[in-house]
Amino acid sequence: MTQRGRKQAAVAIVALCLVATLMRPAITAVGPLIDRIAGDTGTPLAVLGSLSTIVLITWAIVSPFTHGLGRKLGLGGAVLAAMGLLLVGAIVRSLPGSDAWLWIGTALIGVALAIGNVLLPAVIKRDFPLRVPLMMGVYSAILGGAGAVASGLAVPISELSGGDVGSGWRTSLLITGAVVAPFALVMWWTVSRHEMRAMRAAPSAPATRLGIWRDPVAWQVAGYMGVQSTTFYVLVTWIATMSLDTGRGDVLAGIDVMVYQIFSLVGSLSLAFVMRGRAARITPAALPALGLIGIAGLMIWPAAIGFWVVPLGVFSGLSLGVSLTLMADRARDHATSSALSGMSQSVGYAIAAVGPALFGALHALTNNWTVSLIVLIVSMSLQALFGAFAGRDRYVLESKG
Repeated sequence: MTQRGRKQAAVAIVALCLVATLMRPAITAVGPLIDRIAGDTGTPLAVLGSLSTIVLITWAIVSPFTHGLGRKLGLGGAVLAAMGLLLVGAIVRSLPGSDAWLWIGTALIGVALAIGNVLLPAVIKRDFPLRVPLMMGVYSAILGGAGAVASGLAVPISELSGGDVGSGWRTSLLITGAVVAPFALVMWWTVSRHEMRAMRAAPSAPATRLGIWRDPVAWQVAGYMGVQSTTFYVLVTWIATMSLDTGRGDVLAGIDVMVYQIFSLVGSLSLAFVMRGRAARITPAALPALGLIGIAGLMIWPAAIGFWVVPLGVFSGLSLGVSLTLMADRARDHATSSALSGMSQSVGYAIAAVGPALFGALHALTNNWTVSLIVLIVSMSLQALFGAFAGRDRYVLESKG
């Protein structure tokens, strides 16, 4: 590679990393603040648990259309538009005056993140075809790392406003969700402007029907995506509340969420090692064993939640990375990868959308966490089943089943 080529690759990596830092904090900062939001707005905790559900439902609805948006604007242009919408959503969500802004802003954030979720794996497939597991690991590690920092800082930032609870959580959500957005927008525009100019000059490409919705491998990847996402969004939404129920303070509960996501980062960075050679076939099905250890620990010794979030974090980080890698590795090219990503994330997040609300509802009905945690045992068991099939060396649209 020439010096100019290395420089362009470095700039592309920096732009990808900046965009990745925006892809989770707008969601993960909500969990540690959920008690403060409930206290200020008077909205029950079980209802506020639906904030995560709204995001996931939005992802399920928007994801199938994102492949077409990427074809129309180009991958770079579509991601740039999504990051601009994310910034708008973060501002709207933090507006005072009406609690409706919280829900409207959350929906806008959901649309923006749906576009990024679907198209960024395709960008990695296109720009780093020989380094997919490595770059997917870096990408998913940044997702976890940025989300962890947002979780850990959410409560301290909210306290900067003194005794004003209402402005505190709103300010915290704005800072954690959007502080990096201007830098990411500028950097992404820098690396994508030539592609966007070429897309404007080129004739509109005809839409193609890839038949992805009839492909069995695509459904296997979608199922894997759904159940691993269920676990992640249940935990990131409810770990803080479970921690508070053990007698830990709200700052420490936020740190528990942060530790969970820090170890998600560790899991993501391990992706390139566990998805090499023959291990790539076994890893998708074997991973849930690690998660089940953490869930069993929460059931048997809940007071040690600060320890159990460690294996759960490693499991979640690896599961996300494996899921994203499957979207790239089960497709022959980046266009097919985009279609597979859109389809599998639509189905996957429709499955995951049930998780946080169901988890919270079961806790409200039973007044304990054991029954709720059974939801995660079921999702992890299904992940092992889907992983046994999705881990096989098959390609979408060429599958024999």
